[in-house]
Amino acid sequence: MSGVAEYREQRRLDAAAAEERRAGRERSADERAARLREQARADRARDREARQERRGERVARRAAALSQEQVYRRGTLALVIASGLASLPAQVLHFVGISPMLLPLPLALEGTAWVVAAGVAYADSRHLAVRVRWLLRSLVVAAAGFAASINYTYGTHLPGLSAADAQTAGWGLAAVTLFGPGLFEIRQWVCTLVAVADDDDQRERGRHSRARRRHHRKVAQIADRLLSAAPFGSLTTEQAWARAWQIHTGAADIGMTPDLYRKATRSAADLAQAQRPIDPAANAEESTETMRKRSMADLAVSTLAPITPKTVLLPRPVAVGFLKPTLPAKPVPPVDAAPVASIERRAVAAESTRPRRATGRVPAVAKSIRPKRTPEELLDEARRVTADWPDAKVTGEGIRRAVRTSPANARMLRDTILAERATTASEAV
Repeated sequence: MSGVAEYREQRRLDAAAAEERRAGRERSADERAARLREQARADRARDREARQERRGERVARRAAALSQEQVYRRGTLALVIASGLASLPAQVLHFVGISPMLLPLPLALEGTAWVVAAGVAYADSRHLAVRVRWLLRSLVVAAAGFAASINYTYGTHLPGLSAADAQTAGWGLAAVTLFGPGLFEIRQWVCTLVAVADDDDQRERGRHSRARRRHHRKVAQIADRLLSAAPFGSLTTEQAWARAWQIHTGAADIGMTPDLYRKATRSAADLAQAQRPIDPAANAEESTETMRKRSMADLAVSTLAPITPKTVLLPRPVAVGFLKPTLPAKPVPPVDAAPVASIERRAVAAESTRPRRATGRVPAVAKSIRPKRTPEELLDEARRVTADWPDAKVTGEGIRRAVRTSPANARMLRDTILAERATTASEAV
């Protein structure tokens, strides 16, 4: 029985192995088919992209060929060729009718007109003197006019035509002879105007470059040194100017300087102050605290406490020797009253219990020596003190107490710090 069981177990294992091999072959076939499908899909997508690219190139070439400039240039050239083909046979027949040896003459005459017209175009492109260009134009007119007169004569003497038809043929041949050089000259005139417009742009760029070098000479020197130190072509002029500006002024934005940044900060602070809503209660409280707790050194004139003089009775005088006894003393009026003629009966103001302060502006030697801080130092100190303060705590009175400055400076520091915090918050968002 054990041998049968082993045989059956072996049969089961062989069947399982065969099934696993079959499943593996099927998986391999499926994977191969999937790869083939994916490759075929990629090939189709690549072919589709290639067709779209070729179609786009054809559209671009067609658009470039049918642009206004190309249509004008090629159309003008076609009309010039047609006019030459229409006028040249009449000249050939006219001169050959006179003598066959004159056959090169119409070719030379027509060729002279077109070669000189090409010379006009070349002179315009090279910006030659005006007199040279007008001399070439006069030669073109002379050659074309002579050819037109020959064609007019030939057209008026054509056999088998009535007088009116012969006149029409003559004028038509003369017009088509002049039409080609005239149209070519108009084409050249338009091209010259376009070139002048391009030259105007070039002149504007040159004028801008000269003005920039004149206004920023130090930056221009640094930029020139950077360009000469860098390998040829590795650094452009604008890149050199940007680096030179940052080296000279420390600002990454071309055109900005520390003074302009400082002015922009003050303007932003003033704008923030102007846009803040007015709170009468808060302003009144702050004004009260300011007047009550501000130091006397910040005031232009010291505030004096009123002193009221007391009336003092002089002792009764005693008669000595020949002096007569005086009358009993009477109360003496205050100091601001009219003085009494008798010295003995003059009233004396008693000393005040508090020390008397000097009236008027305190002399410079009497003031406490304290170093005067610049606005930048005040702003740096205020930033350092209020670094961990919330926005609600940043007030003019709080900054005045912490930095020990005047209320006006404290309010300016408060507005600047709040504006900087608002700018930082908006940039973070």
